[in-house]
Amino acid sequence: MEETIITVIRKTATAVGCTAVLLTAAAACGTVQNLTAGQKVDHAVDRLGEQKSLAFQLDLDADADAINALAAEDGSGEPLPPEAAKFISALRVDVSVKSRKKLADSGEKDLIGTSVKITGTGGVLAEYRVIGDFMYYRSNMKAVGEAMGVPMPSADDLPPGQKEFKKLLEGDWVKVDIKELEWKSTGGASKGMADSEDVDAKTQKKALDAVRAVIGREVQFRTKGGADGTEHVIATGNFRDLITGVVDKLRPLQDDLPAGAELPTAKDLKDAPDKKVAVDFTLKNGDLRQIRTDLAVLSDSPGKTKLPLVLKFSEAGDVSAPSGATEFPVDKVPGGSPLGRAFVGGGF
Repeated sequence: MEETIITVIRKTATAVGCTAVLLTAAAACGTVQNLTAGQKVDHAVDRLGEQKSLAFQLDLDADADAINALAAEDGSGEPLPPEAAKFISALRVDVSVKSRKKLADSGEKDLIGTSVKITGTGGVLAEYRVIGDFMYYRSNMKAVGEAMGVPMPSADDLPPGQKEFKKLLEGDWVKVDIKELEWKSTGGASKGMADSEDVDAKTQKKALDAVRAVIGREVQFRTKGGADGTEHVIATGNFRDLITGVVDKLRPLQDDLPAGAELPTAKDLKDAPDKKVAVDFTLKNGDLRQIRTDLAVLSDSPGKTKLPLVLKFSEAGDVSAPSGATEFPVDKVPGGSPLGRAFVGGGF
């Protein structure tokens, strides 16, 4: 069961990458003489950057039956376990960020707080927040284990000398000093922040310029009418051509990209779906409210089952330090674990 779930999630992640590429495309299309429709999305994305508070929610607008149907149509020969389909259909990711400055002009020191929360059938599966000098983390290990088909230890199973994990296994908040953990993760080495930010800024500009060139050639934008100030802009392009074009432009920048951000190989690109994909941007009075795309079009399924992926934008709610969090010793944070990845800023 675990292998089946991981396969489905991996395929979904590939399709999510397409959404990210087209979103980046829309943000860059202001310099592309394509259609006024594209420029509307460009302006809407700019307006997101003008805010000091932003939240977005990512989830699948499909129930377990639709996911099971798509898995059956895909011809894999192995039925998707009911628990897996239910788990995937209920997954939702919520991200919130608040800053003292406009988000477009904010650096790490300007952020008041950020949070990432993953919700599933058992409620909150995992969550972390960055507030001040601390990273806060909690997880529902039992719910995660049941969903993935992997038994998780209870607090009673902890061996002597591992009492720090008791709070974690019980789902309580723990916290760790970010600077101390970063120092540990780099072996005591550090780079100058100014140099690091300068390199990142240059790389980001080069990457954006590279994407712009591909978007002008591969993506078409059109508008679809709405009501009460609502308008839809549809961005359409061939998945393989778009991904191949972007990767080819980014490959010369590989050495400047963050560690672990490996670009797909030529074989990976050859195996990418040679299909047209559309992304629907919903604008409300000029503001970007939602992005929607059908992941099913990238599968090998000949059927008509849809698997919409939806990204919704809003203003962030409360992003504050949870009360009663227990400080977790830096030397006890396991490297490579979800806890370690969350604490060093790499997500779950």
